[in-house]
Amino acid sequence: MKRIAYATVGLFAALNIYPTTSRAEILAMLNYETKPPESLKALRNPITPGARTEGIAVMDVDPASPNYGKIVENIALPADLVAHHIFFNRALTKAYVTALGQSVMHVIDLTKRPFTLKAVPTPGCSVQENVVFSDDNKKWYVTCMGTQNVVVGDAANDTPTGTIPVPSPYPHGIAIMENIDRMLTTSTVRPSDLGDPGETIGIVELSTGRSLGAARVSAKPSPSGAASVEVLAVPGANPPAAYVTTMFGGELWLMRWNAAKKDFDTSRVFDFATVKAGVALEIYLSEKRDRLYVTTAKPGALHIFDITAGLDNPKLIKTIATAEGAHHLSITADGRYGYVQNSLLNLPGMSDGSITVIDMQKGERIGSIDTLKNTGFNPNSIVLLPKWYAAMGRH
Repeated sequence: MKRIAYATVGLFAALNIYPTTSRAEILAMLNYETKPPESLKALRNPITPGARTEGIAVMDVDPASPNYGKIVENIALPADLVAHHIFFNRALTKAYVTALGQSVMHVIDLTKRPFTLKAVPTPGCSVQENVVFSDDNKKWYVTCMGTQNVVVGDAANDTPTGTIPVPSPYPHGIAIMENIDRMLTTSTVRPSDLGDPGETIGIVELSTGRSLGAARVSAKPSPSGAASVEVLAVPGANPPAAYVTTMFGGELWLMRWNAAKKDFDTSRVFDFATVKAGVALEIYLSEKRDRLYVTTAKPGALHIFDITAGLDNPKLIKTIATAEGAHHLSITADGRYGYVQNSLLNLPGMSDGSITVIDMQKGERIGSIDTLKNTGFNPNSIVLLPKWYAAMGRH
């Protein structure tokens, strides 16, 4: 086969060929960037990199569609933005795109096509990571891993309204628990070199922004190097609870609210080393709240837990191999298909660039979408558009 000269040629050729004309379709939104040189060398058909490129692709990921794996719409992004994650508001009317390279978040109106971007400056927020929304959908909160704070914004007009310093450095994951007036943030790694991993969850009084200290999520002597990375509040849990993953610790923890102490009790509930998996990342819940999903990036897998015996007793029922760098997961609203995006920060050994397709009913991998990978790009996140979207505990 001919050697591809420039990655962008293949990608943008695809954009001009495949309109959304099929009856069967499932559309996903993926932000992507040029693969690093070492990853390009590993491709079956090596690609000579051109100028660095970023964008957001809308792709048909329905295995039954004639446009399966094809990009049907593209949104160009600044080449130095380093777009990171995509989050939907509770009404599913807007998408929020965080960035590592600029203190600017972008918002997309999901009710209008073609999609366009609105820039939202977030002064004082370096290395934007995760976004969550208040229960009434009137506020958003974005973690700033480079500046140890959370920026709060008005979700109606998308303007920043305040900044909350957080107790633990390098905040990445965030959970809002309004029923107990708490905000939780992880303590991951120093953005410049992935060093100085944290081992705590910062706790803030949500209504006042007052720091309440931190809870430790490692059983090893300090400094443990655990790198807490994601925290997910469990909707409807009684007492309130949140799951935490530790990236370098490779563990799953539970934080359960203790009303008498007005604080959290923490416990380790799973060690991924027992199944030879490492770099634990994203956490999701099934719509019925009976299944917990966790991705691990090395060597790359999706782990499915039964949590019907209690949040503190997750039973691993299935591990599905994906590809190196398994990161974000999206599941269709009907629960039929799951999609795992395989790339973590372009890191060596964790930047495959594919999308693993899973039959969620059978618990089996059924395919791989290599559209971006084969044209020299890594997807950094994936989220299904509102028609097919399942919140999976994120709302």
